[in-house]
Amino acid sequence: MIDTSRITEHMPVVGSDGGHVGTIDHVDGQRIKLTKTDPEAGGHHHFIHVDSIASVEGGQVRLNRTKAEAKDEWATA
Repeated sequence: MIDTSRITEHMPVVGSDGGHVGTIDHVDGQRIKLTKTDPEAGGHHHFIHVDSIASVEGGQVRLNRTKAEAKDEWATA
């Protein structure tokens, strides 16, 4: 289980392939909310379930799926 208290605002989120997925806005229950101002966001907030997080280390959130898989699965509401 990931300790979500270690996730802080403006941390980068990267896929298992190292691809940039987004930037943390905040933790919202069992989801992380990404900033809508990140170049990958297209002007929308996106949400990723905490089950997708592999680790929080080195100042970034690393997912257990690739950038493309994460973007296929993210929610906008």
